[in-house]
Amino acid sequence: MTLRLRRWLLLILSAAFLHLLLIMPNHPRAVTWQALQMVPLELPVLLLGMLALATRSRLAGWVCAGLLLAVTLLKLADLSVYTAYGRGFDPLADMHLLPAAGMLLTGSIGILGTVAVVAVVGLVLAGMLFLTCGALRLWGRAGQRLPRAVRIGAGTVAMVFAALCATEIRTALNGWKGWQPPGSAFTARLAAENIRDFERSRAAQAEFRRAAAEDPWRDRDGLFARLDGRSVVIVFVESYGRTAFVNPLYAERHERTLSAGQDALADAGLAARSGWLRSPVQGGQSWLAHATLASGVEVSDQRRYRALLASERQTLFMMAIRARYETATVAPAIVLDWPEGPAMGFQRIWAAADLGYAGLPFNWVTMPDQYTLAAYDREVTSDGPLLAEIALISSHAPWTPVPEMLPWDAVGDGSVFNDQASAGPTPREVWSNRDSIRDHFGRTIDYAMQAVLSWAALPRDEAPLIILLGDHQPVEFVAQGGGKDVPVHLIGPPDALRLFDDWDWTDGMIPDPDLPTWPMSAFRDRFLDATSATGDAATQADGS
Repeated sequence: MTLRLRRWLLLILSAAFLHLLLIMPNHPRAVTWQALQMVPLELPVLLLGMLALATRSRLAGWVCAGLLLAVTLLKLADLSVYTAYGRGFDPLADMHLLPAAGMLLTGSIGILGTVAVVAVVGLVLAGMLFLTCGALRLWGRAGQRLPRAVRIGAGTVAMVFAALCATEIRTALNGWKGWQPPGSAFTARLAAENIRDFERSRAAQAEFRRAAAEDPWRDRDGLFARLDGRSVVIVFVESYGRTAFVNPLYAERHERTLSAGQDALADAGLAARSGWLRSPVQGGQSWLAHATLASGVEVSDQRRYRALLASERQTLFMMAIRARYETATVAPAIVLDWPEGPAMGFQRIWAAADLGYAGLPFNWVTMPDQYTLAAYDREVTSDGPLLAEIALISSHAPWTPVPEMLPWDAVGDGSVFNDQASAGPTPREVWSNRDSIRDHFGRTIDYAMQAVLSWAALPRDEAPLIILLGDHQPVEFVAQGGGKDVPVHLIGPPDALRLFDDWDWTDGMIPDPDLPTWPMSAFRDRFLDATSATGDAATQADGS
């Protein structure tokens, strides 16, 4: 191969590599062969610009390579977050997901495996940076062999394409309806959108703090008065969504589970009513759903969560304290310090290490739901009425092993679950096949509901009002329908449920699929409306 032909081949390969970087999609649905048909307007800007710079292309090559790598990482982050949560990546609010992803990875493949993955990713990124810079500088060195007039012409054409890029970005960002340029400046537009969204996120933080301070219930009296001192327990079931009712993979088994549980509740003298809520998230970030339900405002990302904690918005738990209730949370997923807990209104917090579990973990899941509920009964006591939250996690990915119910008097310190925790396929085996993933997901959801309904039917001196709901749908490829809707069930004595007659929810554990879906943020105020006294009754209740 002659030197001239070799140079041409390297230039073509470098252009093809840069072309692939520029057209790389940022959404799972765009990962198709049609993506190869995109004409990136930035490619002539880069190639002809490097030709024009020639001897001054070294610094430009590193700068452009760094920018291209940064936007490529944004695309990969978008792909990951769209796959998991059904939304794009927010650089301001989502950086906290990296430690969470590290913990999940460590739980699945161990510390050495995680270190190996991080090392490989680092090497790949370094290699990408050098490869991208090398591809650009090939064109810079080619420009050194061209006459000055040709380089000036290349620079002029590069500026024309840069103007086309700016036009395409303006069209996308501002909704401008003028001339549509040929091709697409997709990568440059994505960078511009992230810069714009970063600024919007900062503005949204300030706006949310103002909105959170405007709370119609902050100075009201008579809170929870109509409950007559009855305790309330909010139970979140991880990844429990509408898909459990509408997806044929799960629906028949799940409805059998609920029907059996409903019979057990009836035998215990309890009733149930069911409806639908729309979660602010999908696929993960359960704490955002918890915060939305408690605060009565939409907490759809981490920036809003932080803004809520910094605001004066009162959660249900803060209001319960005003109503002389005690507040507590049982959170077996919390294995680190959780300074946000008191800011949410929890007076007492039982994290994983506080629950006395002596058994083996179920991979990432620290303990099975049946043990968590048994530990709640044993550990969480109060002298008066209690508002508590329990966050169950057996139905959290990787959904293996699937726990099985035991007699309640056999639970003990949890070591009885060791055989179950050591059984079943590994996460790698389950996640090697999508059908296997979905099967294990469905089975863990049914286990969680069996555990809660069996626990709710246990004999007690006074049955609490139980609010049982999902935090969010699972990731889209597991859910395969149902949007962001989650089921919600009220469980308690019939006289307690009569407070909610005007909600028109379905009697029993299976909600009518045609019931209107409430935003999860609407629950707090509607619950307070149903359970709080007004007028003279409120004054009397507050002074009692």
